[in-house]
Amino acid sequence: MTASGTDRHEGHDHDEARGPEDDDHGGGHDHGGHGHAGHGHGVSADADRRWLTIALSLIGVFMAGEVVAGVIARSLALLSDAAHMLTDAGAIVLALVAMRLAARPPKGGYTFGLKRAEILSAQANGLTMLILGLWLGIEAVRRLIHPPEVAGGLVLGTALAGIVVNLAAAWAMSKANRSSLNVEGAFQHILNDLFAFIATAVAGVVMVFTGFTRADPIATLIVVMLMVKAGIELIRASGRIFLEAAPTGIDPPALGARLAGVRDVVEVHDLHVWEITSGEPALSAHVLVAEGRDCHAVRAAIEGLLRREYRIAHSTLQVDHADTDPAVSTGDEVGLDAPDLHCADSHGASYRPGPL
Repeated sequence: MTASGTDRHEGHDHDEARGPEDDDHGGGHDHGGHGHAGHGHGVSADADRRWLTIALSLIGVFMAGEVVAGVIARSLALLSDAAHMLTDAGAIVLALVAMRLAARPPKGGYTFGLKRAEILSAQANGLTMLILGLWLGIEAVRRLIHPPEVAGGLVLGTALAGIVVNLAAAWAMSKANRSSLNVEGAFQHILNDLFAFIATAVAGVVMVFTGFTRADPIATLIVVMLMVKAGIELIRASGRIFLEAAPTGIDPPALGARLAGVRDVVEVHDLHVWEITSGEPALSAHVLVAEGRDCHAVRAAIEGLLRREYRIAHSTLQVDHADTDPAVSTGDEVGLDAPDLHCADSHGASYRPGPL
């Protein structure tokens, strides 16, 4: 609503937010509010960086040895594991860089800072897994058709050592903040590599005791399936954030109906809920309050509800009075029957508690 003689207030932190059960309040001033009490935009980078660096060191040292073993043994499974470990190392490096970028304070045109660098990192992790999986899949099929000689004993020994190293790396990664899609992406790389080493160890046992060298490319195909699954999941999750979809577990229509049920609210529209980065949801909405009621109290009640029930601490609410009572007028009320007058380009559905 455009201010024309309207007393508007910018609201910020309201820890005393009142719910729908509160008493009625009088008041005639409209207001736009931006609530963000209690939410932190920082990344717990120090602890995460330490654990990620430990995992990176373990992976880097073992990867070099595995490449040598894979070449000597002529094992595609070992080389595919080493290639996967290379993407593991790359994923962790990306995660560390993204953490530093995300921790920088907002400045210039980047009003949210560089928080989505973490999501870019997660998407890059997913893409590399798909590309590498495609190449390994083609090579595995070629080796199924024309199987080379493979040193099964060396494959088995290297795979068993790889299991130990990946268990240690996965443990270190599990200590980091996995609510971050960025860290989760790097963790998925490590976890998939652990499963890959188990498959390779099984293939090594088969080759040692039966001489069936096709077990090596079969193990590679198992690795490929795991990589493709993890890659698709990472791309889908990061894509939802880039497309500003609602966070998983939040149903926008149900949320709109819940907000419309707050006392003295007569309509909620232009409702948008998205994630700035993983684990940091945000919401904006236009809220119309019954004429003569207290806009400040309604906004505080909504902000409290969002924090308590939806864990949304970053909310931007435009709160105006609706033209619901001809006997009470300030001349600045919003007409419910003429939404175009106050929202020239309204998005999404409108939510009301019931017939006025």
